Amino acid sequence: VQLVESGGGLVQPGGSLRLSCAASGFTFGDYEMRWYRQAPGKEREWVATISNFGITTNYASSVKGRFAISRDNYKQMLYLHMTGLKLEDTAVYYCSVTRGGFDSWGQGTQVTVSS
Repeated sequence: VQLVESGGGLVQPGGSLRLSCAASGFTFGDYEMRWYRQAPGKEREWVATISNFGITTNYASSVKGRFAISRDNYKQMLYLHMTGLKLEDTAVYYCSVTRGGFDSWGQGTQVTVSS
């Protein structure tokens, strides 16, 4: 299993970013996918989940209405569209999949929200 995140960067408050996660090594369309984030000095926290066909999505209350998770099973890609970014969204963002009871993670992509 390989998960590779990209798309992070420096953005001003109120700005937008789209994160991507390229998946390989497993049948992407068979699995629910998730985004997490970890801010400096804090525990890793769940951000959003999308079902295997993209029909069902769920969000942490802190991002609901601002972030949108999506996927392209043909391209084996997972996305996180982030709008209305706040200072507290600054974190390393990770995509994740659970297969056979084991969690796999990417290396993460840094998102910094700063004026």
